Amino acid sequence: MSAVLDDMDSRPGSTTSLLRTVIGLYLRDAGGWMSAKDIVALMAALGTSGTVSRTALGRLRKKDVVMQEVRNGVPGFTLTDGASAMLARGDRRIYHPRSMSASDPWCLISFSIPETEREKRHQLRRRLHWIGCGTVAAGLWICPDSLRVEVEEILSDLELRDMATIFVTDTPLVGGSLRDAASKWWDLDAVAELHNDFIREHGAAGAARAGAAVHSSPDAFATYVQCIDRWRIIPYLDPGLPSAFLPEDWPGGEGADLFRRIVAAYAEPSAEFVRRTLKETAGVTAS
Repeated sequence: MSAVLDDMDSRPGSTTSLLRTVIGLYLRDAGGWMSAKDIVALMAALGTSGTVSRTALGRLRKKDVVMQEVRNGVPGFTLTDGASAMLARGDRRIYHPRSMSASDPWCLISFSIPETEREKRHQLRRRLHWIGCGTVAAGLWICPDSLRVEVEEILSDLELRDMATIFVTDTPLVGGSLRDAASKWWDLDAVAELHNDFIREHGAAGAARAGAAVHSSPDAFATYVQCIDRWRIIPYLDPGLPSAFLPEDWPGGEGADLFRRIVAAYAEPSAEFVRRTLKETAGVTAS
C-alpha cells in the first residue's frame, strides 16, 4: 500500500502525474490493459515525447501502480491490485467531494507508538494527512466519520491497530471558535490555495456550455486530463468541513462547481478521443 500511496506525491502537471491520471481515467475502460504504444500515443496528445513517457511508465512500475503484461505478443501494462483499489477509492473521492453538514459525526484517532516503530509512526501521520485528517495534537487526529473505514485500513495495513483508539463523536467543544480550531488542525490556507489555483487555471474550460458543445479532439483530451490531474489531490486534502469551521471566503464550493462543469463538458469528448486513438494504434485488443 505504501508504494501506491507514494504516487500521491507526484507533482500535478509533471509527466508522471499526467501519466498516472491517464491510466486512472482510461486503462480500466480499455479492458484493464493498454499496449505501451497506446499509452505513448495518448501522452503525445499531452505534448510528451515517447522517451519521456516510457521513463514515466518505469517510475509507475517501481511505485507498484502498473505492471508489464504481454498480450498476443504485444507489450503493454495492466494495473496492480493495490492500484486498482486505490483508483476505486479515488473515483469516489474525486467525483463526489466530501461536504459535511453541521450534524454529521466526527472520528478521533488517538495513538501512542513507541520510538522503536518511528518509521510506522511517520507513515501513519503521512497517510492520515493524505486522506484529509487534521492534527489536534501529536497523537490525536480528527476527520469526518465518513473516513473511518479508510483510517481503519491504514491502521491495519501498518499493523498499528492495537496501538490506536478511535472515537466517534459529535462536534468537538473548543475553547475558542470552531474556525480558529480548524485553522490549527488543518492547513486550510494551503487547501484554499489549491482551490484557487484550480479555479484560475481551469476557469476558461468550465465556461463551456451545452450550447457550445465541446468536440472530441486532442485539445479536448488534454484539457480534461490536465483538469483531472490538477483536481485529483484536492478532494483528498480538503476534508469538506461544515461552513462553521471555514473562513467566510472559502473557495471550495466554487472549485467543486467548476470541476463538475468541466466533467459535464469534457468527459465524453475526451473518452471518444481515447477510443478513437486506441483503434488507430496497432496491436489493440478489443475491449
